[in-house]
Amino acid sequence: MEFGDLANKAKEFAGEHGDKVEQGLDKAGEFAKEKFGHEEQIDKGLDKAKDFLGGQGEQGGQGGEQR
Repeated sequence: MEFGDLANKAKEFAGEHGDKVEQGLDKAGEFAKEKFGHEEQIDKGLDKAKDFLGGQGEQGGQGGEQR
């Protein structure tokens, strides 16, 4: 399976289960922040991941702070 196929499957899954994907990303981000710090960099990575998956989050792919 090529990367493009994998990316398309991820987008398809996110479209069908966007709420679950966002919850998973948020949980992973909180864990990373507690473990490593670097909150700003982790938040930027989360925003990029959400944008890549079609902006399924509350922000609609707009990025920015959630706090």
